[in-house]
Amino acid sequence: MGCPYKAIADDTRRKILEFLSQGESAAGDIASKFDISKPAISNHLKILKEAEIVSERKVRQNRLYSLNSGMIDNMKFYLASLTGKDNQSMRT
Repeated sequence: MGCPYKAIADDTRRKILEFLSQGESAAGDIASKFDISKPAISNHLKILKEAEIVSERKVRQNRLYSLNSGMIDNMKFYLASLTGKDNQSMRT
């Protein structure tokens, strides 16, 4: 398992997460939103998957990616604990 905080340190990966916040998407659709190579997007998705921030499922020849809300909730809880704020104030 990779470090989720290290995974979101990269601007491109944060933008991928923003895109995935709109719903599940195929790798090709994700890649079409960025001006970088498909192998580079694939590597970013691999890092996010290893950090368990995104989930992958295969449908025939496609790989579909979605946010792993459980991991994101854990990250929010941890960050909220650092500030002393209760977790309710972190939810929007």
